[in-house]
Amino acid sequence: MSGGAFDYDQYKIRDIADKIERIIEKNGREKTKEEIKNESWRSDDWYEKYPEDRYHYKYPDEVIEKFKEGLKFLRMAEIYAHRIDWLISGDDGEENFLLRLKKDLEKLEE
Repeated sequence: MSGGAFDYDQYKIRDIADKIERIIEKNGREKTKEEIKNESWRSDDWYEKYPEDRYHYKYPDEVIEKFKEGLKFLRMAEIYAHRIDWLISGDDGEENFLLRLKKDLEKLEE
């Protein structure tokens, strides 16, 4: 198994980024039947009384833009942590580190 110098914590960065991405995707969107079903703590007539709760929280566009900006930085941080991890763990040499880092960052820009 490759890496490990950072106890694979770069994957925690990925998890945070994935959660932010889901918030962006759901922003203001109506909840699916499955999402409503999973909210079992609410009674059947809850959404009749509070129809606004059928929707995910809606952040202002300016906030969502900052979320997207932060998401990009987190994705970059994960790449850097991963590549540096492999370098200092001895899985990559310096030349390979630079090549893979460049390739990963280019892929992120696509």
